[in-house]
Amino acid sequence: MEKIYLVTGAAGFLGSTICRQLVAKGEKVRGFVLPGDPAAKYLPEEIEIIYGDLCDKESVEKFFKVPEDTETICLHIASIVTVDPEFNQKVVDVNVGGTDNIIDAVLAHPECKKLVYCSSTGAIPELPKGTPIKEVTQFHPEKLIDCYSQTKAEATQHVLDACRERGLHACVVHPSGILGPEDFSISETTGTLIKIIKGEMPAGIDGSFNLSDVRDLANGTVLAAEKGRDGECYILANAEITFKEFCRLIVAESGCKPIKMFLPIWLANTVAKLAESSAKKSGKKPLMTTFSVYNLARNNTFDYSKAKEELGYTTRPCAETVKDEVAWLKKEQKI
Repeated sequence: MEKIYLVTGAAGFLGSTICRQLVAKGEKVRGFVLPGDPAAKYLPEEIEIIYGDLCDKESVEKFFKVPEDTETICLHIASIVTVDPEFNQKVVDVNVGGTDNIIDAVLAHPECKKLVYCSSTGAIPELPKGTPIKEVTQFHPEKLIDCYSQTKAEATQHVLDACRERGLHACVVHPSGILGPEDFSISETTGTLIKIIKGEMPAGIDGSFNLSDVRDLANGTVLAAEKGRDGECYILANAEITFKEFCRLIVAESGCKPIKMFLPIWLANTVAKLAESSAKKSGKKPLMTTFSVYNLARNNTFDYSKAKEELGYTTRPCAETVKDEVAWLKKEQKI
């Protein structure tokens, strides 16, 4: 019996890393990629690419259709990630409607033995500072403040409901922020790192975030396919790190000029409000937003012991990740 891993969002940062790891293990991989995605050219040649749209049921069906005597495992990684907290119908259509289409396809294909849904730590309601955030069994989008997190919470609930009510074999992973090499699509975090190295960020913010190495998150997702229990959620995160420490690591690895000023949260919020007001008038993207300040001010401590104990999830220090990403950015001549 042949086995194929079906990976949605295969050209994305996490999806492509998962694909590379599976190929390295000798697994057969089929990737679902949005037509025209420029990052598709960086995928290993061993991967079979199916071009399609999560919102188009016909292309999803084409993605799932395999020869007889074949088993599949679906890793649903694709989503629209946005740092704009405002409601966006396209984000809802892809993140919620697209996930519903994947659930339906898995249930319609008995050869698909398992679904791993990639949610987000942002889908879990925040707890007060100092209290580690753990997995939850019920999701409440209305308790979250941004469109992306709301859609991930709603989609996660749909997956869990399908497990309980429709017999879906699935589990959920909640990755934290992503960092690491081979980010060909240049995610928000990598973009920030590049700005710091190029001296394009005049000031930092005296906050923190939770960043995990993309290779660890990819490994954790594959482990969830192998060991994750049906109807269970697993946080894939790392130790919390301050923005100051993150910048210190970047300076140490790249030799760039250090950021000398870090704004306290209250001041950063004031500056962000002024930047947003100015951006509305000019039509340009604000240099800083109140939502980005919130993400640095919020509780970013996550308890990922469940993933360690049940899946064998491991993490590497942020210093190692920064070192490898800076080396990759230099190799790709992006810095």
